[in-house]
Amino acid sequence: MRIELRDVVKRFGAATAVDRVSLGVGDGELFTLLGPSGCGKTTLLRMIAGFYPVDGGEIRFGERRVDGLPPYERNIGMVFQNYALWPHMTVRGNVTYGLRLRKLAAAEIGRRLAAGLAKVNLTGLEDRYPGQLSGGQQQRVALARALVLSPDILLLDEPLSNLDAKIRVQVRGEIRALQKDLGITTVYVTHDQEEALSLSDRVAVMRDGRVQQVAPPKALYERPANRFVADFVGTNNFIPGVVKERAGAHALVQTALGPVRARPAAELAPGAACVLAVRPENVALDGAGENVVEGRVRLAAYLGNTLRYDVETTTGLVLKVDVGDPWHHEVLPAGRAVRVAFPASVTLVLRDD
Repeated sequence: MRIELRDVVKRFGAATAVDRVSLGVGDGELFTLLGPSGCGKTTLLRMIAGFYPVDGGEIRFGERRVDGLPPYERNIGMVFQNYALWPHMTVRGNVTYGLRLRKLAAAEIGRRLAAGLAKVNLTGLEDRYPGQLSGGQQQRVALARALVLSPDILLLDEPLSNLDAKIRVQVRGEIRALQKDLGITTVYVTHDQEEALSLSDRVAVMRDGRVQQVAPPKALYERPANRFVADFVGTNNFIPGVVKERAGAHALVQTALGPVRARPAAELAPGAACVLAVRPENVALDGAGENVVEGRVRLAAYLGNTLRYDVETTTGLVLKVDVGDPWHHEVLPAGRAVRVAFPASVTLVLRDD
């Protein structure tokens, strides 16, 4: 089932929470709304669900306009951040609650219960209460409750935020595998950029009620549309500068570090203020290649699979440098003189906004 949003608006008093958002979600796609708290992502999800009326624009499921319909006429499945399980009901009671409201036959309810629990690996736990389950199991109950309704669209509002880090990684993999297996159109809300990158077919980054960029995870990470996206998704070094000249696929930018060759990600004329973005993993400590800068190690942080250095350049600008495979890398002490370099091909020129 395809979802289409056309210039949708939501206001709460004088505040505009969603500001003329237009998006399309493909049939069977897992589409993530990503952004900081207060950006409008959950409000937008609740508008799709029918919990909030739209104040402008329209929402379509396939060819059918649904923004005037109540939630129960949209055939959606919803998983909430707090799972919203009835504590006095067993797993069986929680999962079949919606089916009983629809007055399905007992045999059909039993069939859907068994199938739903099998999909989320909870077979045999039908008679347990939520208080007897782990956080990950409770999340699976909420997911099964949504899936047994055979929805056209699945909506998930930060479903992993209450789980421990290791369980979160495990369950998000299960959600992705299940979504692919079922082929159900899914809209997922999160503020966790790693979660968004690992789960999604495409991601929409939101800020102040507006969409900043829509792209597949790899493109979003490697080719952010602006400084906000580059800063919110992953880690970047930002270097202010002014465009000096354009030459083919590259630009020459004057910075406090000197002239830097980079790859334009925006149409900027010579003389325009800009900011360079280069990710720590794309900065090399060997000082070979393009855009070589001298500095000293200010701080070294061991992150398990990575060593992260803060290198203070001679201008005072601090660059983050990631070194992979720390097993075979000597940790450099603070004060050690180094030469860092970053290729033009992975150094982006962005508008300074």
